[in-house]
Amino acid sequence: MLAKLTTLTLLGIDAVPVEVEVDVSPSGLAKTVIVGLAEASVRESTHRVDRAIVNSGFERPENRTIINLAPADLPKEAASFDLPIALGILAAGGQLDPLRLADYAVVGELALDGTVRPIRGALSMAMTLAKAGRCRGIVVPRYNAPEAAIVEDIDVIPVDSLTQAVAFLGGTLEIPPHPSQLEELFHRYAAYEDDLADVRGQEMAKRALIVAAAGGHNLLMVGPPGSGKTMLARRLPTILPDLTPAESIETTRIYSALGKVQPDKPLLAVRPFRAPHHTISDAGLVGGGSTPTPGEISLAHNGVLFLDELPEFNRRTLEVLRQPLEERTVTIARASFSTTFPANFMLVAALNPCPCGYRGDPRRQCHCTVPQIERYMAKISGPLLDRIDIHLEVPAVPFQELSGGRDGTSSAEARGVVIEARRRQQRRLQGSRARCNAEMSHQQIRKHCKLGSTAKSLLQAAMTELGLSARAHDKILRVARTIADLDGSDDIGEVHVSEAIQYRMLDRNIFR
Repeated sequence: MLAKLTTLTLLGIDAVPVEVEVDVSPSGLAKTVIVGLAEASVRESTHRVDRAIVNSGFERPENRTIINLAPADLPKEAASFDLPIALGILAAGGQLDPLRLADYAVVGELALDGTVRPIRGALSMAMTLAKAGRCRGIVVPRYNAPEAAIVEDIDVIPVDSLTQAVAFLGGTLEIPPHPSQLEELFHRYAAYEDDLADVRGQEMAKRALIVAAAGGHNLLMVGPPGSGKTMLARRLPTILPDLTPAESIETTRIYSALGKVQPDKPLLAVRPFRAPHHTISDAGLVGGGSTPTPGEISLAHNGVLFLDELPEFNRRTLEVLRQPLEERTVTIARASFSTTFPANFMLVAALNPCPCGYRGDPRRQCHCTVPQIERYMAKISGPLLDRIDIHLEVPAVPFQELSGGRDGTSSAEARGVVIEARRRQQRRLQGSRARCNAEMSHQQIRKHCKLGSTAKSLLQAAMTELGLSARAHDKILRVARTIADLDGSDDIGEVHVSEAIQYRMLDRNIFR
């Protein structure tokens, strides 16, 4: 007897429908064969499925069983095929009435006792089914039901065991769909614990942080240990515009594909902040593997990627950031296919001015030699620096500012200013792919960043003195455009260009 049902597999962060065909034939030896480009975790499922069926009180067919996973040229990995394969075997063996098999897709890993375990990518799977409109709903492990139920156009049926899934699909048990609570979840979790007002002093750094947030500009902070670089970086997401529901779902999909979504918090409603250790590998940063999975830059999508102690990172690892910083995506190619992951993040990097960290600090003496400093700084390439819009010096905070009782600008106040500047940019860039000044193309820069004669002369002098590249020239214009937006000005004035140039001064002071 032949049984068919629908399941899904992950390809990157996208879900692809897979048809499971199970044929139980009385002829031949009692053997189970899986065909259809199944990876090791899927081939091993026959042993888990066999024990789960028996331990759930069903009979394992003592016949030749052929399991085909179509399309045959699509690589299939993960244990989420366990439950659909088990249900297909039971249906083909006459132990499951296939009343609802055509109406529901099924995903889930099985334990040996028949318990259904969590899977990765439930949100993407529900979205794919809803878009295709080929099924009424999807049967998922109860653990994954809250994230899958974010999709409102499909029934999400939570199950705890193989027995429960058989009863539901056979029509002997009614399980209500998990309620969809997208709007409630979005508002429940859209709050940050940190606040910009927690940072004492560093008014110049806070100003640069607001400029960076307003225009979506990448930021580099240089300063001695304890000056507040990490504290400032962690508060950058709190002054960025709130995630839209679409951005929230897009970000959650990435975490879901890696199994990082918890049932008590199924939706990421705040901008992610990722701070990988400097020992991270290339694949850990940008993604990779035989079956590509997202890396840290994709986990920071729609949020902030913070690289502390930048020179301590492997230089090759840093160089792989260059293409994602320009394209806002990263493509991982393999022999048979390629996968593109979203990587639209703000890069914030921090480093000490020298190996000991106290160069230029009036309170501590630096003992580093010039060759040591040059070797330390040489770990960061010029092309990577050119892709960072704002270079900022963060000095040590004086005692008077640390002990002062006055709170600075709060995140809510800064966010209001940032949102207004972003609105001006959205009106200006309406109809284009760019969403903020940092994403403007060369043509858009020429159109929207025109300078008067005085501002142009100032920029020309800075280019000559600092020896800046053409890319750095465009960065200055983008930052100047953002500063003008913060001032509510349609024109870029000399004062805006002057401030933007100040954010490139580290090109000369430290890196030259």
